[in-house]
Amino acid sequence: DYKQAGHIVDDEVHDVLVRGLPKGVRLTSIMDCCHSESILDLPYIYTVNGDLQIIETSKNEGIATLVGAGTRFLLDGNKTKAITSIKEGMKHLMSSASGGNSAAREKAIKTRSTEADVIQFSGCRDSQTSADAQIGGQATGAMSYALITSLKKSKNQNYTHLLKEMRQLLNGKYTQVPCMSAGRKLVLDDTFAI
Repeated sequence: DYKQAGHIVDDEVHDVLVRGLPKGVRLTSIMDCCHSESILDLPYIYTVNGDLQIIETSKNEGIATLVGAGTRFLLDGNKTKAITSIKEGMKHLMSSASGGNSAAREKAIKTRSTEADVIQFSGCRDSQTSADAQIGGQATGAMSYALITSLKKSKNQNYTHLLKEMRQLLNGKYTQVPCMSAGRKLVLDDTFAI
């Protein structure tokens, strides 16, 4: 369990599921779980209006450092080491929030881009939780419901329209914001295909 083996981090998930997939392979991942925005550690994340944002290495390093600090404190109670790690994690997060630097962007693209078509839909941002829902008498994840409903409504949607439709279905009912990321730049006008 995580108390003995540690948490599964996005780098490990990326290495197992994504790294090494050859050109011509398509992986569509649906991660309707808490803190899932960067679970596959993909370099490109898309906003609802189709803008591209590059997740910088410093953001992911900051999150990993903060999680590690909390885990370290829980396991060994070393307050001094935990505080040092928290300060370091916050530096990384603040660096990414202020735009980071082009070297971090280049590193993210170089180390996490893929030859394969890798698309991820996540239930929420890294800082959020994904809601369990009871819809039509069925237990489901809120994002899973929004994705399925959107695809049933129109099978020939482009990526931007699909993400926008999903977010509109959840807006006002749930605080989570579904996200879409990719292993390489997408042509957002293309029709979404699993």
